Amino acid sequence: MATTKPSWPDLIHRVFRDQRMRQVAYVPDFGHARLIELVRADRQMRAVPLTTEEEGVALATGAWLGGERSVLLLQSSGVGNCINMLGMIQECRIPLLMLVTMRGQWGEFNPWQVPMAQATIPSLTAMGVVVQPVDHAGEIAETVAAAGRLAFNTCRAVAVLISQRVVGAKEFK
Repeated sequence: MATTKPSWPDLIHRVFRDQRMRQVAYVPDFGHARLIELVRADRQMRAVPLTTEEEGVALATGAWLGGERSVLLLQSSGVGNCINMLGMIQECRIPLLMLVTMRGQWGEFNPWQVPMAQATIPSLTAMGVVVQPVDHAGEIAETVAAAGRLAFNTCRAVAVLISQRVVGAKEFK
């Protein structure tokens, strides 16, 4: 019987379970679709759809203050929406784990995605977020696990940036 190797979203879901993530906030995103599907099916996690990314920062704060761990799934184009809220995370030492699927990189068709792609790392770094880019699918799960430990052990914001090369470039049709 042949076994299928788990995909990187399956491995991330396993990391979330291992690290006791209970709330997973997200703005719907093609790059996170499989992971969101797994979270929605998991009775130990609560999938929380957002209307805008900064709501996820507020949710993470409330989760932490209520004794739970959370994670925010977003696209690079939504990072700019979080900048002001990240000041609260930094000042109050609230742990925040963000998984950011990148747009505006490898093979991008939409020119509107490029500026924020170029500004993602400098913007996050300026707000005190530890940034950990990942360019290969095989490194994502271990990077997310390490980022989660860093965020929750040191009460810091940590963002794992998943390259567009891993997620795949959308095509305009």
